[in-house]
Amino acid sequence: MSLALSRCLCVLSSRQTAPVSFLLGHHHHAVKSPWFAPVMTIKTSAPLRAEPRKKKKTDTKRDQMFRDRMKKKLKKLEKVPPEFIPIEDFIVATKCLDETRDRSPPRQSLEESEGRAQLLKQWSIYKQEQHMDEVQAVELALKAQREALEELKLESEELYQEALKPDLPLFPFVHEGPTYTPANPKYEAPDGKYNDITKVYTQ
Repeated sequence: MSLALSRCLCVLSSRQTAPVSFLLGHHHHAVKSPWFAPVMTIKTSAPLRAEPRKKKKTDTKRDQMFRDRMKKKLKKLEKVPPEFIPIEDFIVATKCLDETRDRSPPRQSLEESEGRAQLLKQWSIYKQEQHMDEVQAVELALKAQREALEELKLESEELYQEALKPDLPLFPFVHEGPTYTPANPKYEAPDGKYNDITKVYTQ
């Protein structure tokens, strides 16, 4: 329809050019009329064949049913207990559960078992005597310290009070062993190449 309209306008404009040329050619004093326009001044726009967008019909019942289904699914998910992240340190490998890999204890002869029992008794007696000697040495040192403090108290009360105070320079003892190279405070240790096999769990 738009194409036919543009053709009609072209035909009318071509018919109206004759009087305009007549007026301008023979009568220069004539005034151009707005009803007689040349063909070059007429402009037509491109035909638009687009249709208006149709409004989408909304079905309220269908939307409500969809919402109800989603609510039911959410309720089912809430009822399922959450899965806890397994602690891999507590999981025993299947190869360790193989009963055929149990190693029987080595068999010992009667003489060897008796010799080990006798050696264990001698070792326990030795450690007991060593412990008693250490306790006796500590008791003797404490007894000598008490006697020395009592004598010092009789000589001078001020020296006695100073002797009771702890020796502060003795406790904050810090020692660092020798190193092969001097420490570099700006050194950044490389991490090295490794494959990260850490499992990521999502709840």
